[in-house]
Amino acid sequence: MPSVAEKRRAFRTLHEKGCFVIPNPWDVGTARYLQHLGFKALASTSAGFAFAEGLPDNAVSREIVLAHLREIVGATDVPVNADYEGGFADAPDGVAESVTLAVATGVAGLSIEDSTGDKDKPLYDFDLSVARIRAARAAIDKAGGEVMLTARSEGFLVGRPDIDETIRRLKAFAAAGADCLYAPGLRTRELCGAVINAVAPKPVNIIMSAPLGITVSELAALGCRRISVGSALSRVAWGAFMRAAKEIAEQGRFDSFAGGAPHVELNALFRDDMKKRA
Repeated sequence: MPSVAEKRRAFRTLHEKGCFVIPNPWDVGTARYLQHLGFKALASTSAGFAFAEGLPDNAVSREIVLAHLREIVGATDVPVNADYEGGFADAPDGVAESVTLAVATGVAGLSIEDSTGDKDKPLYDFDLSVARIRAARAAIDKAGGEVMLTARSEGFLVGRPDIDETIRRLKAFAAAGADCLYAPGLRTRELCGAVINAVAPKPVNIIMSAPLGITVSELAALGCRRISVGSALSRVAWGAFMRAAKEIAEQGRFDSFAGGAPHVELNALFRDDMKKRA
């Protein structure tokens, strides 16, 4: 298995040119399957993991998230980026403390959001948002500086879809030390291109969590460096589970089982994986 330092170097190299997809597992099994498919890096999903824990998004404690990150990092050979929500704190000092703890899990990267969770004031004030990213950068630098910092501006997800303000924030986050920029909720090629061009040459993460008719090659042509899927894979799994369970409860039928993954295929995959790790 590669060392933590090797994974972090590999993650940085992935952002230097081209475009890669960083899918989002929510447990060890899904992480190892995605690695099996050849993906070069993985990212946690706050929502996908929360749903697996029977909780809504953003309701999982920092301690549980840190344990989850350690588990995924330890179970895989590829770099892992942490969906670290808002850093589990409002004040920059608190964000710095949380980031220090995340770095110790072995992650190759982590993201910090500027959303507050408050419907009446969904984004942190501009200056505080920038200070939070600067604090995260300082915490990473103090720990060695290898972990990539992704700064997220959440306006398009929280009812503030202002592209000019989003770009203003992302540029300020870059100046504060972010390595990668991310504005989830962009739903058109034009918006994606506007963000990518505005913050160039910094790499940009674009999320594809819905069928928008945009392909990997099209995003690569726009200059996108990294494509994540958020909780989408988790929700696809939940969709199949819910349809099958409702069919049993409401119709007394089991027809949905026809779409299940074969037991023999899953068993062989994880048996081989176990042997490799023995």
